[in-house]
Amino acid sequence: MSLQEIEIVSPGKKGQLINEYGEPVIPPKGWTFLPAGDAGITRKVTAQGKYWRVQVKKGRRTTSKGVWAPAATIASAKEMVTAVRQTDSYQKKRKSEIIRREKKQVIYQGEFFEAVVRYLNFHSTYREVEQKMAQAITDHATPVGSGTVARTQRIPVEERAARAVIAWMRHRTTAYDNMKIARIKGERRAVRRDLAQRSVLLLNSYRKGQIISTDCPLWNAIHRNK
Repeated sequence: MSLQEIEIVSPGKKGQLINEYGEPVIPPKGWTFLPAGDAGITRKVTAQGKYWRVQVKKGRRTTSKGVWAPAATIASAKEMVTAVRQTDSYQKKRKSEIIRREKKQVIYQGEFFEAVVRYLNFHSTYREVEQKMAQAITDHATPVGSGTVARTQRIPVEERAARAVIAWMRHRTTAYDNMKIARIKGERRAVRRDLAQRSVLLLNSYRKGQIISTDCPLWNAIHRNK
């Protein structure tokens, strides 16, 4: 393919674009940038087969920031999509989709909440704390677009719930957010693993029904969340 057809680029320093070979490139004359966010318009543009997709890779995750394409192609795509979205049939379909998604979200939130409760498994003495904690974690982790582990479909809901609990506790019951972690490969992962082990020990105190001190970080986090 020629330079003006399909290419994957990434943002470089000072607003540059970098191609797959690490070389700086400049979009062809007459092209403009379409930010990610409207899948309908993006599909129309990329269907024309002449664009550059701007991607950012962070760890194992690759995110599209948008596409560069001929300005005329983007303008035409926007006009076509806008025209379709103004029709009565589209509006009715969109309304039905929103209702369906909202129902699906409510069902998932319920399933996730129950999975968190099962993972916490607190002693009956702390049933109220268990319920409050599960609700706080569900409210935080399940919103659409939150990007949390609760939104992934790659692992079972039970595992999602367990990871969400540990992540919530890491931010609410430890000093993790204010820690200065050395920029050494694997160091942040090691710190998170250590904090996760401490969180599990703390959870076990509630599971066994042990007497909890007034300075317990989990107890304080739950009651601050009111």
